[in-house]
Amino acid sequence: ALLIGCALLFGLNNVTIKVANGGFQPLFQAGLRSLGAVALIGLWMALRGIPLPRPGVFRRGGLLIGLFFTGEFLCLYIALDLTTVTRASIVFYSMPVWLALAAHVLLPGERLSAVRLSGLALAMAGVAWALLDRPGDGAAPSLLGDVLALAAAMFWAGIPLVIRLTGLSRERAETQLFCQLAVSAPLFLGLAALGGPLLRDPALIHVAAVVYQFAVVASVVFLVWFWLISIYPASAVASFSFLTPVASVALGWWLLDEPVGPGILGALALVAAGLYLVNRPARAPKPA
Repeated sequence: ALLIGCALLFGLNNVTIKVANGGFQPLFQAGLRSLGAVALIGLWMALRGIPLPRPGVFRRGGLLIGLFFTGEFLCLYIALDLTTVTRASIVFYSMPVWLALAAHVLLPGERLSAVRLSGLALAMAGVAWALLDRPGDGAAPSLLGDVLALAAAMFWAGIPLVIRLTGLSRERAETQLFCQLAVSAPLFLGLAALGGPLLRDPALIHVAAVVYQFAVVASVVFLVWFWLISIYPASAVASFSFLTPVASVALGWWLLDEPVGPGILGALALVAAGLYLVNRPARAPKPA
C-alpha cells in the first residue's frame, strides 16, 4: 500500500511542477523546493540525532550527487514549462532503463539478463515513440521539452551510480538527500536570478504546489521510499516504479485536461512494461 501511495504522490509531483510554473520561474521554483526541503530534512536529522554531512562526505561524492541532482531538476522543471506532463513523465520515468544500461558497464555484478535486455528494449522503444509522436496541430508540445525530460532522466540515473561508485552507499539516506538538496538550493537560486523575472503572477494554488513539492515529496515521500528499500528487497521495491509514469499520465489527463491519444498510450504501455521487466526480481534457483 505504501509503494502504491508513493507512486501516486511521485506521479502528482510533475503535475504540481507544471501548475507552479504558472506562478514562478521554473528555476526559482526549483530553488524554493530545495531550500524548503533541506530545512525540513535538517530539522528531521536534528530531532533524530543524525549528524549533518561532514566535509569529507561532500568531497567523497556528496558534491557530485548534488550537481547531478541540480542537472536533473533543472532539465525537468524547464521541460515541464515547454511540454505536457503526460509526455514528459513517460520520458522522465524511463530512468531505471538508463541506470540498468550504465550499471551493466560500470558496476560488477549488474549484468543484464535476457529478460532485462528485453525490458530495456521495450522501454527505449516507448521513449522513442513518445519523442517521435508529434501531434499535427499548431499546439504541438515542444520537442526541446521532451528532450530535456530525457536529459533529466539520465542525470537522475547518475545519482545512484555515483552513490555506489564513491562509497556514499555507506551513508544514511537522510545524509545523501541532504547533500543533494544543500548543493542544489544555492545553484538554482543563483541561476534563477540570472534568468529574468522570478515571479509570474503567483496565486495561492501556485504557492500550494511548491509547498507540496518540498513538504510532501522532497521530504516525506523520499524518506518513506528509502525506508521501504531498507526493510524490503530493493528489487521488489523498484519493480513498482512502472506505476509512477502510469499515475503521472493519468493525473495529467484528469487534472490538467491534457490530451492522451493512441501514441501516448502506446508509448506509456511500452515504457511501463519495460520498467517492470528491467526491475523484476530474479527468481531464486530451485533446490536440487
